[in-house]
Amino acid sequence: MEQELGKVEPLVYQSQINVPYDWWAGETASRFFLNIRDKKKILGTRCDKCNKTFVPPRKTCPQCFGEVTTWVELSAEGELVTYTVARRQLAALPGKAPIVFGLIKLDGADTALLHMIDEVEPGKVKIGMRLVAVFSEERNGGILDIKFFRPA
Repeated sequence: MEQELGKVEPLVYQSQINVPYDWWAGETASRFFLNIRDKKKILGTRCDKCNKTFVPPRKTCPQCFGEVTTWVELSAEGELVTYTVARRQLAALPGKAPIVFGLIKLDGADTALLHMIDEVEPGKVKIGMRLVAVFSEERNGGILDIKFFRPA
C-alpha cells in the first residue's frame, strides 16, 4: 500500500535506554569527590600564576595552561549566577519536575558549579540569591553527594 508524500502519520515509540559504564575520574576529580564524600568539604584548585580558583577543580589552568597544584577549601555557601527550570520529567533527571538547576559561585571561587536547587519554589529563585550546599546522608563519591543547594 503506497502513501502520498506528506500524508504519512509519524509513529512515536515510548522507550527507555540504560547504558551502564565506568570511567576513571582521575587524580583531580577523585580528590574532589572523596573530600565531599568523606569530609563534606568542597575543594577547588588555585592557579598561583593567574590567582584564579576553580571549582570543580582543574589540573590545568584554562587561562595560562599551567599545571595547577594548589588546593583550597571553599565555602559550602555561594551566590546563584544563573539558573534554568526543567519542567518536563525526563528519565535522566533525578527527582520530580520541575527541577531547578543553577550555576553557583561558591565563596572563594572564580568559577561556578552546576547543581540542583531545592527547598524553594521555582518562581522564587533569583539570580544573586545566597545558597548553601546540603550534603546527602549516604555519600558514594560522586557529585550527588551534594544532594542540592538551598537558600542560605
